[in-house]
Amino acid sequence: MSAEAANPVSTAEDAATDVTVRKRGRARIDLRRLGRAALLGATAGPAPRDRLPDAIGHVAEAHRAHHPEADLTVLRRAYVLAESSHRGQFRKSGEPYITHPLAVTLILAELGAETTTLTASLLHDTVEDTEVMLDQVRREFGDEVAYLVDGVTKVEKIDYGAAAEPETFRKMLVATGNDVRVMSIKLADRLHNMRTLGVMRPEKQARIARVTRDVLIPLAERLGVQALKTELEDLVFAILHPEEYETTRALVAGAPHAPDALGAVAEQVDAVLREAGIGAEVHVRPRHFVSVHRVRLKRGDLRGCDFGRLLVLVAEDADCYAVLGELHTCFTPVISEFKDFIAAPKFNLYQSLHTAVAAPDGAVAEVLIRTHRMHRVAEAGVVALGNPHGGPEPAEQPEDAAPPAGPQGAPASPAPEDGERVDPTRPGWLSRLLDWQQSAPDPDTFWTSLRADLAEDDEITVFRADGDAPGTISLPAGASCVDAAYAQHGEAAHACLGARVNGRLAPLSTVLGDGDTVQLLLAQDPVSGPSPEWLDHARTPAARIAITGWLRDHPESAAPADPRHRPRPDDRPGTRRPDPRPADDRPGTRSDPRPADDRRSGAELHADVDGERPAAVRPAGCCTPVPPDEITGFRVSGGSVTVHRSGCASVDAMRRIGRAPVAVRWGDTAQGRVTLVAESFGRPGLLADLTEAIATAGAAVVSATVEPPSEQRVRHTYTLHLPDAAELPALMRAMRDVPGVYDVSRARHRASPRPRPRRT
Repeated sequence: MSAEAANPVSTAEDAATDVTVRKRGRARIDLRRLGRAALLGATAGPAPRDRLPDAIGHVAEAHRAHHPEADLTVLRRAYVLAESSHRGQFRKSGEPYITHPLAVTLILAELGAETTTLTASLLHDTVEDTEVMLDQVRREFGDEVAYLVDGVTKVEKIDYGAAAEPETFRKMLVATGNDVRVMSIKLADRLHNMRTLGVMRPEKQARIARVTRDVLIPLAERLGVQALKTELEDLVFAILHPEEYETTRALVAGAPHAPDALGAVAEQVDAVLREAGIGAEVHVRPRHFVSVHRVRLKRGDLRGCDFGRLLVLVAEDADCYAVLGELHTCFTPVISEFKDFIAAPKFNLYQSLHTAVAAPDGAVAEVLIRTHRMHRVAEAGVVALGNPHGGPEPAEQPEDAAPPAGPQGAPASPAPEDGERVDPTRPGWLSRLLDWQQSAPDPDTFWTSLRADLAEDDEITVFRADGDAPGTISLPAGASCVDAAYAQHGEAAHACLGARVNGRLAPLSTVLGDGDTVQLLLAQDPVSGPSPEWLDHARTPAARIAITGWLRDHPESAAPADPRHRPRPDDRPGTRRPDPRPADDRPGTRSDPRPADDRRSGAELHADVDGERPAAVRPAGCCTPVPPDEITGFRVSGGSVTVHRSGCASVDAMRRIGRAPVAVRWGDTAQGRVTLVAESFGRPGLLADLTEAIATAGAAVVSATVEPPSEQRVRHTYTLHLPDAAELPALMRAMRDVPGVYDVSRARHRASPRPRPRRT
């Protein structure tokens, strides 16, 4: 594919855009209009020292448009060094190599980059491809420029082999964490390379385009540099999907009057806003090819207004809402298309109001409403924010006045007394990325995780409910409690048992929403660890890498045990196995002559009844009363008296059907039998720890039931014989203290809704 074929700019596209609309409209920052002809002046030889070389005249003009007071002396010195060091080198297209750094610098100048960034972009290939050393760049231009140049310099392939590409991106991302301008230069560098990719072999074009699609375009989106992102998307679209690209290109070329439909709506909108006294600029904004392709897939046949959108620019934030009110009053709004990214900006700093309105003739037009400042940030993103370190821009750096270097050679931030570093370009996604990459030393793991992480196109914020250290956690949309645990606690999250989401207990698999409040519950047991099922719920690379590493180091936890051969939890070495028999039935103790019965408490119960003595007085199985519970008795069939706790639901049911209560009381015996329900989060060894806590408290297990896990939660039901029923509260506290157990309660069975009356 030729360079011209790889470039989506064509005569057909130019024909599709009406000239009058271009004059009236405010197109996006168009980085394609400057061809290479202006750059070839680089071969004209050196310029006198008192003026700029002709080759960077276009760069200076674009730079002064954004920074009228900029000192261009440092740009001249950087160009002279770059031109002399690259002299004799040529690109595969046959052009002098200096045209490439000039083109990259021109792209950044058009976006409004400050002088330091432009200086580094002119020199960005000198250390990698020429004899110039980084120390020389540092001596002549200072630490800040040297850091940016080093950040975009590739690692040596001879040292890293096949891992050179992922390790180069790792190096750049780490450098971007300290100074986002590193990635700005890389994005501009990739854009110019993509423009001239047609001279490469088709297979190499495809490989570079795939990396651009998977890594560079998501980074441009996250950094908010829409002007770079849209052109990169079109270039990748042309290479990886040539048939769809040609179809879309023909569709745009076949609708030369499409901008007229938007222009007509723009005139109506402009008239409405003038009449309302709102100062605003209304522009037609044509869609780029990928956007047209997406709209066609979504809506099918396209109408004139589908080939672009209206852009309304105002002075103040309040004016955006005033414009919105007028549009929704004077036109029919399409409510489903309304989005407020001013009150809730996107994670890439983007702010705007989105809406769609239907004109009287039925044409539906999408409208973007934003301030001029919002528009600059929407187009140029972090590039428009300038120097992230604050303070005056170091346009001219004397050799003996170089600022001290920060970590890893990064320029140091100003001292707190001079104003803390304000860097809105270090959002949550970048901080998370820099954290998890440290846990991925393997290049393949890093490369795969990076692509997966960048594929997430939205972000949520959840609030921590720790009490001691409240705050927020930024996570990708669709993240679960597992991701929140590792984002907050790192490897300590291995011991996470569950969470409270918005105050309610929730399993770790719970997917979090924007604005949720999360309290993570950690076990105190140092041997606790994640289960393989956690990987099904982990969305972030940080969580997946940590879980995978733990399972790799603990292979016994990675494979689920066969339940048919699962060892008894009480068979662990050093664990005292509790005797399931009542205390009086154990060897060496006095045996009770009465037969054992699960519904018998073992405590003495007396019923005060007139006439015939009851056949038996026994505790009810629904509430298992034990001393010193308040109790109430009722006669049942067979003449027995069943004893309930006073608060049992069966007591009210018996009264409703006319059953008379029987006075009952405890005898002198302190022992008792009780049924307890333990609610817990599933983890290895939980059953053994619970039975050990029961045995330590001196209770005996009469029976135990463990229900199958449901959403990582497990319910244990124990019928226990207590030598002293007064110790029940202490036993319940001991069971609650077992890691993973979040509630222990007395068993309460639901009473029958309508007990049948006894026949007389």
